[in-house]
Amino acid sequence: MQSIMHIVVLGAGIVGVQIASKLIAEGKNIVVIEKNMERAQYVNSHLDCMVINEEGNNIHTLKKAGIEKADIFISVTNSDEVNMIACALVDSEFTVPIKIARVRNLDYSRLKITEKNFLGIDYIVNSEVETARQIANIVALGASSDVMLFENTELQMRNIMITRNSYFRNRTLREIRHNIKESFLMAGILRDSEFIIPTGDTMVKENDNVYLLATQKEFTRLFIQTGRKQENIDRIVIIGGGKIGSLVCQYLIRTGRKITIIDNSYDNCKILSEKFPEALVLNADISDEDIFDEEQLNKYDLIIATTDNQELNILTSIYAKTLGTRRSIALVNKSNYLPIASKLDIDATISPKMSTVDAIMKFIRRGEIKSIHSIFDGKAEVIEFSVDGNNQLARKKIKDMELPANSLILSIVRDNMNVLPDGNLVIEPGDVAIIIASKTSINKIEEYLAG
Repeated sequence: MQSIMHIVVLGAGIVGVQIASKLIAEGKNIVVIEKNMERAQYVNSHLDCMVINEEGNNIHTLKKAGIEKADIFISVTNSDEVNMIACALVDSEFTVPIKIARVRNLDYSRLKITEKNFLGIDYIVNSEVETARQIANIVALGASSDVMLFENTELQMRNIMITRNSYFRNRTLREIRHNIKESFLMAGILRDSEFIIPTGDTMVKENDNVYLLATQKEFTRLFIQTGRKQENIDRIVIIGGGKIGSLVCQYLIRTGRKITIIDNSYDNCKILSEKFPEALVLNADISDEDIFDEEQLNKYDLIIATTDNQELNILTSIYAKTLGTRRSIALVNKSNYLPIASKLDIDATISPKMSTVDAIMKFIRRGEIKSIHSIFDGKAEVIEFSVDGNNQLARKKIKDMELPANSLILSIVRDNMNVLPDGNLVIEPGDVAIIIASKTSINKIEEYLAG
């Protein structure tokens, strides 16, 4: 019988807690190390795991956490240096197969330390880079919703908040599928904090957060049929020229769009002006409502709020939309803000923390996994993976599979063709499958993936 995986997590911030929570739900043995007493007490009262309230970058603490038998060590404190040194210490003193560090300093990333197994670190994740890439992808696809992309297919997943005027409101999934001729799949619904995998009889209600799976072309036609207008994104204003805002500008300016950056630091604006001569850089405080009139922000196609103040990002995005800005994207750090923000006419909300969690979880589960996305505030995951000959799904009809509750195979990619599966479809070796599952079902899904 395979032993339970033992994982040590250093740092109990939002990222550390989210990772620990996911891994505990999957049946892993988790130990969390956190030097802050209040934070350690919080984790101890909210998670079913061992918590050590000590400094994590010393041998005594690591031994207390069982590092000698650990399969994975994850360091996600707020200090890049602590994360790297802790991994180096684990690498030099113990035999731990996988060491992961969160590193936010872009100067370290430019050294390409990820390619050299630097300090014994097997995987370095930079939350700013992951977040900026996600924003750039959303912009490229019209900034009309959150977007999840997959590696082996043209399929993408987008969410729609069901408003009073929504075409989907008070219709069953069967009715919707009968009236809309485009090929799409309703993958999941978040309703009052409950995750639902819908059936044909499921009634879509106002305030539901619905995730749909389709190709880009199908989404375009689907939005036209349901009265959700697609907008051209040519003029973009970025609020906040910090690390993420600067990276977003770097990605978007290559596309030929007209970019304006607004930042309240004069010194930072000078740096941004030199770095992006093609962009218009303005030194102003976005909380001063006069800036909206002076710079006519209502005439922009998209506003992207990336300041360090998530409340300001949300309010700025909402206010811009009321003035006439067509689309808005807001950076939100607190996970409990995400469902709130998505109900406030903000087209897409991005969490650097969740982007980091997704990147780390994908690496932990790697092997045949191609992509992984957390949705519904971490209540569910969408996993894209390759099916090999040893996989338990191979050569079986879908109706004969004993998949756990609240899980569903959304699509099969075979010979570069998308197949929306029915119960009689046989999964073949070489197929790529996209599956959605609640976090309580992930452990069982992992058993299928392991073969």
